[in-house]
Amino acid sequence: MIPRSFVQDLLNRVDVVDVIERYVPLKRAGANYKACCPFHTEKTPSFTVSPSKQFYHCFGCGAHGSAIGFLMEYRGLGFVDAVKELAAAVGMTVPEEQRPGPKRPQSETAELLAVLEQAARFYRESLKRSPKAIAYLKGRGLSGEIAARYGIGYAPADWQALAGCFDDYGSAALEKAGLVVRGEGGRRYDRFRDRIMFPIADARGQIVGFGGRVIGEGEPKYLNSPETPVFEKGRELYGLLQARSAIRDAGRILVVEGYMDVMALAQYGVGYAVATLGTATTGVQAQKLLRQADTVVFCFDGDEAGRRAAWRALEAVLPHVTDGKKVDFLFLPAGEDPDSLVRRIGGAGFEALLAGAVSLSAFLIEELASRTDLASDEGRARFLKEAKPLVSRIQAPGLGLLVRRRLAERVGLSLSELASLYRGRASPDYSRSPGPRTAARRVEVVGRCRRLIRQILFRPALAFRLERGLIPEDEPDAKLLFALLDFVRSNPTLKESDIVPMAFLHFENTELDHVVTEAARAIEEWGPDFDVEAEFDGVVRGLQADARRRRLEELGAKLDRCSLEERQEYLHLLRQSRGEQLAPAGA
Repeated sequence: MIPRSFVQDLLNRVDVVDVIERYVPLKRAGANYKACCPFHTEKTPSFTVSPSKQFYHCFGCGAHGSAIGFLMEYRGLGFVDAVKELAAAVGMTVPEEQRPGPKRPQSETAELLAVLEQAARFYRESLKRSPKAIAYLKGRGLSGEIAARYGIGYAPADWQALAGCFDDYGSAALEKAGLVVRGEGGRRYDRFRDRIMFPIADARGQIVGFGGRVIGEGEPKYLNSPETPVFEKGRELYGLLQARSAIRDAGRILVVEGYMDVMALAQYGVGYAVATLGTATTGVQAQKLLRQADTVVFCFDGDEAGRRAAWRALEAVLPHVTDGKKVDFLFLPAGEDPDSLVRRIGGAGFEALLAGAVSLSAFLIEELASRTDLASDEGRARFLKEAKPLVSRIQAPGLGLLVRRRLAERVGLSLSELASLYRGRASPDYSRSPGPRTAARRVEVVGRCRRLIRQILFRPALAFRLERGLIPEDEPDAKLLFALLDFVRSNPTLKESDIVPMAFLHFENTELDHVVTEAARAIEEWGPDFDVEAEFDGVVRGLQADARRRRLEELGAKLDRCSLEERQEYLHLLRQSRGEQLAPAGA
């Protein structure tokens, strides 16, 4: 763990302008620098870098952060890697806070990476000396330029070919790196033999593992490096290093299943493709993909196996999608894979297919609908039951609302009824006439923030009229009110009829859960004729009066040191305060 004090010291030494300018051409604009945003496509520059604040911000897509944040977003680095890269650039050594438990020596990682890089060079040289391997790649239509770009190599058929590469074939590092296997009797031999070798690089461009494709017949067809101290299949994406520039230009990233798919697409101009490493898409990979581009397209075969793989990808990506990101699924014609299809129809033809990709929400709903009979009540109930755990994983408020609305429409329910069903409570009847407010209701003691929560749940437009700065952070329930304000303001198109059920779903199992429940019960009796505007204005006037009194006390405490403007402000607030005190008597 890197100490916070070191991170702050590092940020004090680096210049965010210098860091960003290595990747993005900046132009001076007054005190700041501007450029077209590297994180989304735009024609007019809205990406601003402030040398005084050491911060960047895009007014188009909202991307912002420090030099560390820029490297994480632009290069796809993790926090630790970004810190280490910046530290190396300014000659600082990254310390690490000691954690309890065993700790792997730092030298082991460096040793394994060096071994893997040496093996990659050996495989590349072996490819040049193997007519059989070269003929195979040419037969697959792969150009020499693409093979060189992706560092393709060849593992000779010998059992101990790597002995000619390493002075100490018995080194433990070869085994730990997954290059050598220890067999019966302790005999060691190469893991990869007579295979086309695809080096797998991490975000920093370091070789962390390999994929090997058998030439001709043999099983397994593809063989990956095992899990090692530097390689986890579920964390890496093949071809990401080579695809980064094309991803930024296209504004999207295409996810396929095979190494050859990635290279064939790149050869035909679709350079923004990456591949998972023979496993189902993981949550870590989903996060990495969504950091690279606003649009992620998963591409699978159209058969049953392809749809199962697509469903696993959907489950992995659901918790990580945010509003503003787009996830699509492209299913290829029967018997085709990206490699064969792009060679038949060309890059432009393949990109035209992307326009017909299915959205995440459509795939989720249609796939669930295909598993049951929506013509029967029992089938619709099963449909909703299977959908519930999936939609509960969606963290994006806008996407979650729209998916729930489509689910409700599909079975003929209102959004309110769906929300009540998913919470396991009877649906409140908002259509009935409100009864008279009893004396007990009128004298009910409710804090100001709770009253505002009720009013906003009754009429969400009020959230946009409430100045957040009026509410002291130590006001009872202020934290809960702020959470509701953020939720409503991030969903400006939310209908009044939807606000309560959507708040139930959004805040389920959180600190605000019981507050929403309590507020919903209270406002059931208000009805459409309740003068919520007058109630809201009354609370706001009280908050404004308190804010004036606090400011008056603040200025009064330093009156002898006040500027002319502050003295004028003090007198103005004093007159207002006196007017407030006299108002009840003259009303």
